[in-house]
Amino acid sequence: MNKTEAGSTYAVPCIYDAMQANNASFEVLEINVPGSKSITNRALLLATLAEGISTLRGVLFSDDSRHFLKCVQDLGFETEVDEAARVVRVRGLGGAVPRNNADLYVGSAGTAARFLTAYLGLSDGVYHMDASGQMRRRPMAPLLHSLKELGCEIRYDAEGKEGHFPFTLQGHGFGKEEIAVNIDHSSQFLSALLIVSCLCKHDFTTRIEGTHGMAYIEITLNMMEQFGVCVERLSDSAFMTKAGQRYQALDYRIEPDASAACYFYAMSPLLNRSVRVNGVHFDSMQGDVAFIRLLENMGCCATDTDKGILLEPPEDGIFHGITADLSACSDQAITLAAIAPFAEGPTTITGIGHIRFQESDRIAAIAAELTKMGIRCEERKDSITIYPGKPVPATVETYDDHRMAMGFALTGLRSRGIVINDPDCCRKTFENYFEVLEDVIKHIS
Repeated sequence: MNKTEAGSTYAVPCIYDAMQANNASFEVLEINVPGSKSITNRALLLATLAEGISTLRGVLFSDDSRHFLKCVQDLGFETEVDEAARVVRVRGLGGAVPRNNADLYVGSAGTAARFLTAYLGLSDGVYHMDASGQMRRRPMAPLLHSLKELGCEIRYDAEGKEGHFPFTLQGHGFGKEEIAVNIDHSSQFLSALLIVSCLCKHDFTTRIEGTHGMAYIEITLNMMEQFGVCVERLSDSAFMTKAGQRYQALDYRIEPDASAACYFYAMSPLLNRSVRVNGVHFDSMQGDVAFIRLLENMGCCATDTDKGILLEPPEDGIFHGITADLSACSDQAITLAAIAPFAEGPTTITGIGHIRFQESDRIAAIAAELTKMGIRCEERKDSITIYPGKPVPATVETYDDHRMAMGFALTGLRSRGIVINDPDCCRKTFENYFEVLEDVIKHIS
């Protein structure tokens, strides 16, 4: 890797000018990305809840998934792990937890934090849960409030604060047959409750306040059904799980990560290249495939082939600024922001107020780093507008946020002097991102 300062920064090679100087036609750029984080961590939880041995294939191995897997093992579940083959086998116990007392550390993994908290908070046992400094700052209160209403006892550590890690859960099962949860800050609160809802001895209704992240709820509902539990939609804000349903062990294939694929699809308009990410299709469960449609709105052309979606750049090499609601694929707000300075016309990203409460305040971070590059931005509570401009050399702060590192590396492919601080924060979801990026650069430069 093109790292400096003992691996603390990454100087992004600007390859755009050299590519423009070469007028030869280029072959399609083909990329392979790891398995989906969202699907991997849901599959791990569903496998523990199922009866029997589930085999998970195409598993993502990253900081987040390793923390989730370690928690599963610390709870006493039998596992077999083959990282080279990207396979994990889990012996589920039909909803029972092998150990009724455990200390768990979820790191910065939001899925592990929310999913395991719901599972253990509605089980019989005492579980102490802690997280990284970053995860300690992220919201947990809506889920913890719902669990408390259902009968879970929650004790916060002396050094912590209410509604945040660290805390101890003492579950007593389901004390009610209905609960409401606010998902304005994270749809994971709803996913967590839905996944464990079948453990209730009675029909269970989950109601929501807010509409954030419903594309991720679709992943949850689809995977629950694949493992054998169906949820009935009573309305747009209410879900009912019939009693008596149980998850069944599966041999389960995990899709490639659409979120990771989007960084490479964004290279199509940025570098004027055709791009295909193998195994990514429009019928994916993952909402981030919608980002490819946004790139079409900017002037690209997408075709779903047998190998994966092929994205071709605008015929004239010019892509346009757009106004886009990214509420369904908000992880790509940074990706769109990173290429927006090179568009013809301003780009406004809306529907993203909740990303202020993720790994970083992402709206503020986008504005700060683009401003540092000399790019004009208008930051609002739940949106941002980015104007065209020529970025000047700058070191991008990543705020321990993997998406800041991966997204703004794109800017450096077309502007000289862009350096990414702390590129290793990508270990959270895509640990070899910069190695894959360098392979791409070697292929096209």
